[in-house]
Amino acid sequence: MDGDWTTEAPAKDRRVRRSRAALMRAAVELVSERDSTAVPVSEIAEAADVSRQVLYQQFGDRDTLLLEAALDLVRRELLGELGGLASATGEHASLLALGRHFARYRRFYRPLLTGASAFALNKALTGLFLPVNREHLGRALGGRLDAEGIEDLATFLTGGAGAVVNTWVVDGPDPLDPEEFAGRLLRMRSVVTAMITKEAGR
Repeated sequence: MDGDWTTEAPAKDRRVRRSRAALMRAAVELVSERDSTAVPVSEIAEAADVSRQVLYQQFGDRDTLLLEAALDLVRRELLGELGGLASATGEHASLLALGRHFARYRRFYRPLLTGASAFALNKALTGLFLPVNREHLGRALGGRLDAEGIEDLATFLTGGAGAVVNTWVVDGPDPLDPEEFAGRLLRMRSVVTAMITKEAGR
């Protein structure tokens, strides 16, 4: 779980960025080890080598820390890759990257998706992925749908894909198969896009 954990930290102070990064990294590691969000704040702070007071100052509570850690993972390791892959090598590669990311961090995401943070996490992830789907549909459907139609379809696909990802991460067979999952998402998206294209051409 290496990487630059400071890229999305809102504060400019280096010490604050470092402690935020350490706390998020510790949260991901401890939740993943235990397959549970029931990790005491004191243990997260100790693993990050900061005080509990620092954790509370920077995140407010454990649930907010876990949510921020999940969003940080997606921003750092997935969103940039998705945009580049979608334009460079096609949709299958970007969906495969999505599957690989959630399979790699399954032991972290699964407790979040089945716990008290599930609604907040789903809402925040929808906000992150909606622009990606909006851009893809804008390219794919060109003048066949107006801006409102593209926005509605992007929202529909983002929510639907989110539900499929959640089910896969929570209940899928172990180990998860990102290739098979990418194929499933690609089939669903192709069917919906083809239906919209056919309807718009009438």
